[in-house]
Amino acid sequence: ALIKPFISKLRSTFPHIPIERVDERFTSKIAAKTLIDSGLNKKQRQNKALLDEVSATIILQSYLYNK
Repeated sequence: ALIKPFISKLRSTFPHIPIERVDERFTSKIAAKTLIDSGLNKKQRQNKALLDEVSATIILQSYLYNK
């Protein structure tokens, strides 16, 4: 788990900013399903940047919903 040392360093560098971890498993699969449901063709759905953007949106929406 490379993230734990990174989070520790981040917390020590920015002690006044709360750092929260978010479980992002399955977001790529959910994002892919979202792209299919939106009617994009296969070539459009293979755009990794778009998939990452939709995944990030799902993670943010989930985080905000659970706050």
